[in-house]
Amino acid sequence: MKRHIRTRAVLATVAGLALATAGCGGPGGDSSDDGPISIGVLSDLSGATSDVGTPYSEGMRDYVEWINTDGGIEGREIDLKLNDYAYDVARAEQLYSQYVNEGVVAIQGWGTADTEALRQKIAEDELPFMSASYAETLVDPEETPYNFVVAATYSDQMRVALKWIAEDSGGTADVAVFHHDSPFGQSPVADGESYIEENELDLGYRAYAMPTGATDYVAQLGRAASQGAEYVVIQNVSSPAAIVASNIAQQNLDMTIVCLNWCADELFITLAGDAAEGHIMVQPFAPPTVEASGQEVPAAFLEENGSSLEAKGLHYTQGWYTMHVMAEGVRHLISNDEDVTGANLKNALESLGPVDTGGVTPPIEFGPDSHKGADSTGIYEVEGGELVEIAQDVRP
Repeated sequence: MKRHIRTRAVLATVAGLALATAGCGGPGGDSSDDGPISIGVLSDLSGATSDVGTPYSEGMRDYVEWINTDGGIEGREIDLKLNDYAYDVARAEQLYSQYVNEGVVAIQGWGTADTEALRQKIAEDELPFMSASYAETLVDPEETPYNFVVAATYSDQMRVALKWIAEDSGGTADVAVFHHDSPFGQSPVADGESYIEENELDLGYRAYAMPTGATDYVAQLGRAASQGAEYVVIQNVSSPAAIVASNIAQQNLDMTIVCLNWCADELFITLAGDAAEGHIMVQPFAPPTVEASGQEVPAAFLEENGSSLEAKGLHYTQGWYTMHVMAEGVRHLISNDEDVTGANLKNALESLGPVDTGGVTPPIEFGPDSHKGADSTGIYEVEGGELVEIAQDVRP
């Protein structure tokens, strides 16, 4: 029980920092009473990205259980509506309509394709939407006024990866970009090429689609070798990235992988084994191997429930703190006696100031001109089976 109280004090401190500044909300809605606050979640628990979607979803679910057990947000519980959409856009659209009919005030989404498919409806329905997609097309309020991105975008991650490669190679290298064959995978590819041109980097650059369900990527690696690639940037999830690492080791290729967000994790290391050693991870969320005060609350919650943050991994805290950022917007409204509506929540998120995640991420801050929550990321190297920090707060 003492640990329980202590961990709540830690998060209360984090919450207090987030409430250091205040703003004003918009017109009222139908959530002016003291009842539960409904939030929908689109989770991939069984589809193509479920390897990372499952711990992310569990982090969101457990955050809500944690805060509800503590009496909710300023006395109001979150009514979490969480369903598996299996990475299927049609299923996401169906669940979205269901959530709207059930009166949600916001939605936590997942993939790039479904988020982009829904963005017009999201704006029309005035529902803040914090996708697990970090596509740069979602951060401009002029285009997507209700989408919020709680991390450095995929494009910024790609820029950081290319910046690191330019420095690591001594200035000249060839880069192969292996990407999921989808809007998610393609999202940062063109921006990476533009970054090379704009900064006059002496980097070769070619993209290769990774077929879903492939058992090896030998053919793609053969073409990358012919290109002369020494670095392979991967925009995909952990399982296929681990296959690439194993293929590189089996063929004794002199290539370094640079994983972006969704393969830059412990699962990649577990699946690739020794073949993961020496590869580079661009990851905006600190892994459990990095000391950060923001790790304490989710770690204690898991320990109280017979698990551990080491077992769940960094994507768990990714989901936990994405829900925390949304909850802080809700807290801002309630503390200022404003109705909890989608429109008011959008205004609150744009004006509440930086949300402190205890070092798990840089402070997350939105504004009326940008819904990009952060523009920096950490860089890690796989060493001894762990993610070892190379640098923090790296910007393109």
